[in-house]
Amino acid sequence: QAYYGKELQKSEDLKTNACITSARPLSKMVRDALERVHEEVVARYYGCGLVIPEHLSSCRILDLGSGSGRDCYVLSQLVGEQGYVTGIDMTEGQVEVAKKHIAYHMDKFGYRKPNVEFFHGYMEKLADAGLTDESYDIVISNCVINLAPDKRAVLQEAFRVLKPGGEMYFSDIYTSQRLSKTVQKHRVLWGECLAGALYWRDLYSIAEEVGFSPPCLVTASPITIGNKELEDIIGDCRFVSATFRLFKVPGGSWTGPGQVIYNGRIMGHERELVFDANYTFKEGEVVDVDAEMATILQQSRFAEEFLIRAGGANATALQGCCC
Repeated sequence: QAYYGKELQKSEDLKTNACITSARPLSKMVRDALERVHEEVVARYYGCGLVIPEHLSSCRILDLGSGSGRDCYVLSQLVGEQGYVTGIDMTEGQVEVAKKHIAYHMDKFGYRKPNVEFFHGYMEKLADAGLTDESYDIVISNCVINLAPDKRAVLQEAFRVLKPGGEMYFSDIYTSQRLSKTVQKHRVLWGECLAGALYWRDLYSIAEEVGFSPPCLVTASPITIGNKELEDIIGDCRFVSATFRLFKVPGGSWTGPGQVIYNGRIMGHERELVFDANYTFKEGEVVDVDAEMATILQQSRFAEEFLIRAGGANATALQGCCC
């Protein structure tokens, strides 16, 4: 709270490159939405790129660690006036910045009533902020789960508030090995999103324990620290910024591989939908998918955008979403 509320006043105050790693390229629609966000909100934001999934119209979205509200105000435009966006953050000063600009953005977007709200609270304890079971279509998070000591509690709470078929779409920092106690207790490395990073294999086990589908890797890129003193403390451990998507789908709803055809109706992704690192769906093209992906497409908000049928010659080659 001290690091993000007092020590950091603008993005340039960060001491490493970890929190400015880019996500995948942004569509023109998202870039235009970002340009309409108030300059103070953008200046006080410390996330990794922009973490925005597809097909958001009228969705209810929860942003974990929403900071100054930049992503929430972008999402506010993408879900439209019939959708709703909730942001929660543990740093009171950041929440105050976000709340201060609600009226400005609603006026700029031409909305009759606000479709955003912000809470001061903890992502491990969403119930304390009044967030109820199965109340959101999507949960997003942009490089903040590493700041929570109990990652399992974060994923468990996200799973709880998601509707059946809902998605957790999030970017974070992962490590090549479990970190030493020395690194874990380093104050600056915590603030810079490194000391609390999760060993990447642990994400898979935690997701399974909580009840999510296997993690689908969307994009990943190595992180360079850019600070000799901190590099010496870290040693030979390597870090990566990665975006994953997890789905809350009922088990056993699809028993085998399938074939799917994308209808090309998702705005901004009419010709092709890059779903994750394994699957790109081009309009009208038949794609073999494994049982996990068939279940996800059948049970999620993407169901009406695909023709899905049983079978598939090559679908068994990819078991699970992530290589």
